Amino acid sequence: METKKSYTAIKVLFSYVALLALVVTVGWFLYSENVVYNKLEDKIALEKTKILRVSRLYSNVYKTESLARQTIQNNSQKDFKNYLIETDSLRKRIDTLKQIVTTEYQKTLLDSVTYFLAEKTENIKQLREIKNKADDETSVNNAIDEITKMEFNLRKLELQDFTKNPNQLGSYQRNVLQRYVDYMNSNIPDDSTNTLSKKASDSILANSKKLLSSVKLKAEKKKESLNFEENKLLQNEIAISDQLRKILRIIEREIIINSIKSNTLKEKSLKRVNEIVTASAVIGLLLTLFFSILIVSDYSKSQVYKKQLEIANFKTKNLLKSREQLISTVSHDLKTPLSTIVGYSELLGNSDINTKQSYFVKNIKNSSEYISQLVQDLLDFSKIEAGKITIEKVPFLLPEIIEDIARNIQTVYKHKNIDLIINIDEKFQKRIVGDPFRLKQILTNIIGNAYKFTEEGYIRIAAFANDEQSFTITIQDTGIGIEKENQKLVFEEFAQANENIEKKYGGTGLGLSICQKIISILGGKLNLESVFGKGSTFKIQLPLIFDNSQNNPAAPSKPKTAKNTKKQTFIVVDDDINLLNLTCGVLRQEQHQVLSFSNPEKALEAIQNTPFDFVITDIQMPGIDGFELLEKLRELPIFKNQPVIALTGRTDLDLSVYKDAGFTTVVKKPYSPKILLETIQHILDHEEIPETETTEVQNHNSSQMYSLETLNDFLGKDESALKEVLNSFIETSIENLASLKTAVNEENHEEIKSIAHRIAPMFRQIQANEIGELLKDLEKEDLNKIDIKSTFADLKSKIETLFENLKQEI
Repeated sequence: METKKSYTAIKVLFSYVALLALVVTVGWFLYSENVVYNKLEDKIALEKTKILRVSRLYSNVYKTESLARQTIQNNSQKDFKNYLIETDSLRKRIDTLKQIVTTEYQKTLLDSVTYFLAEKTENIKQLREIKNKADDETSVNNAIDEITKMEFNLRKLELQDFTKNPNQLGSYQRNVLQRYVDYMNSNIPDDSTNTLSKKASDSILANSKKLLSSVKLKAEKKKESLNFEENKLLQNEIAISDQLRKILRIIEREIIINSIKSNTLKEKSLKRVNEIVTASAVIGLLLTLFFSILIVSDYSKSQVYKKQLEIANFKTKNLLKSREQLISTVSHDLKTPLSTIVGYSELLGNSDINTKQSYFVKNIKNSSEYISQLVQDLLDFSKIEAGKITIEKVPFLLPEIIEDIARNIQTVYKHKNIDLIINIDEKFQKRIVGDPFRLKQILTNIIGNAYKFTEEGYIRIAAFANDEQSFTITIQDTGIGIEKENQKLVFEEFAQANENIEKKYGGTGLGLSICQKIISILGGKLNLESVFGKGSTFKIQLPLIFDNSQNNPAAPSKPKTAKNTKKQTFIVVDDDINLLNLTCGVLRQEQHQVLSFSNPEKALEAIQNTPFDFVITDIQMPGIDGFELLEKLRELPIFKNQPVIALTGRTDLDLSVYKDAGFTTVVKKPYSPKILLETIQHILDHEEIPETETTEVQNHNSSQMYSLETLNDFLGKDESALKEVLNSFIETSIENLASLKTAVNEENHEEIKSIAHRIAPMFRQIQANEIGELLKDLEKEDLNKIDIKSTFADLKSKIETLFENLKQEI
């Protein structure tokens, strides 16, 4: 699938940034307008306050004018005091209003109001004084009337006899009236009768009236002058009041105008806010639509890419599944013939052979071991990748593991001048808990590499506890070392430090990768320190758990007992005739009695009346597999818990699965006769059965149609046995070929694969490679990719030709 960059995330991010920028910009504009709006609101509120206070001033002005008129009319001191109090209150309100007005013009107008109020107050005082002077004439008239009344009754006079309130008179009137009273009293006789002559009394009264009339005349003249001044002051009072109202109206009108302006600005501000909100909404909508279209477009493309990825993922999973199936198939198909090669090698090595033949056998064995290691690495790698690797936690002695592995590898490379140094902490005399098999696998690989890449010097192995939680194993060598830039490369799959290493030393490049993955699964670490040309040091750090199930640090080794050499009776069941004969041949070489069966059902029938000591059975068989065979076997009365050994090439099942099913142990294909015999001996001696190591076969292409050499050697050059095997092979193959033809005609793919899988091992055993390749094609998972009928026709033709040649051999 073509790789394409997707900018959806960038577009989404950019859309959010654009919308955020829009929100921030709009927010800033709205905030600015809000500040202006709030200022206008405050200004309008202030103007309203001004208007309210001016209205109150109007009320106060009208009240003061009312009190002023009342004072002028009544000339009352009390009214005048009330007027002064109200005037002071009005002046204070004006001072308060001055504090909130904003223009100098308004302040000047308010100062004018204060000035006119002071002038008005002074004007009213003057009016009151004039009013008081006007009252003198009235007092004089009253005095004349009183003199008239006293003409008949003369006595000592007082001011109260002429006016009721002398204290309210003006100073001038009061002085005139007092001189008159004094004059009158000075002419009263001293006698108590107060009797005057009529003439004298008339004279006194006449003079008094004359005097008062003169005073009255002067008072009238003065009154005219006072009336003029009063009218002038009244007009001035009216002018002042008009001026006050005018000034207040000006102030009120200016405040109202400012308020109207503020309201207009407020409306404009609201209008701008609406415009901003509308514009931002439109822009936001357009941006949303624009980016939505872009994102939806990218989403549609991503869905297409997703489908393509799903298809690619599906294909990848199928490929991985096919790889697992391929590895499983390879493990099964390689291990079966590899067991034959290993068996032949063992048998040939134990027979009388010359030097040249011994060389051939050695080469066969070495090639088998190489293929075995390669396939085992592939299987381990596949299991690790699939997460199917299992980890055990059992007690074991670390020194024994290290010593055994190191000494065994040392014997292989004994031709090299290499000193082996082992230093193990005394703490490890006590058992620790872990997986000894995986630790052996790791140490075998790393120590083996140390010997492989070291020509001389030493290899030092040390084990020590770091703390109570972990321990370290170091493997140091004086080999070729690894360049610093390539030290990480050696831990990668199918990788070597350089190409020359692979050419010179060989190897698959999987060992260290598998070790690192296993150590990681065990909860540890693998580190490398290396100097090119001087050597390398591998440090393995693993969790440390001591075994506390027993008090003794290490159980003393039991003395070796004599091995059980009694000959046993074996029941061997395997649908692969070739492997069946190999297993039986190995057992018969040890002088054991063997009953072999290629059909599990027939084996069960024969076992019912046949005493036996061991059962060795294949797992993958048609009809009844090894597990079902064991179940049925355990139901038979003759079964007394005899050992049952499983033979299998399957790698997807753990040892625990077989033991849970009732098997004593399992021997993985391919296996050597030595492994099989050692396993049997361990069971007979009641010893712990170690993990078995397998060897594998290498397929050799040959231009020959077939070869009976290995088969003939395996059967010990027994011609009658060879004829019997070949006749049986031809007979069963003809039957299988007929069944295969029926399956091909019916296009029954599962049956085709099953039959091909069943008959392929024997053809490969006699090295009929062309037929083996055709059968391999028919075993493939997807048979739709090949022309089945054409392949079957070719297969049938080659098999018929082969059988013609085999009949001539017989």
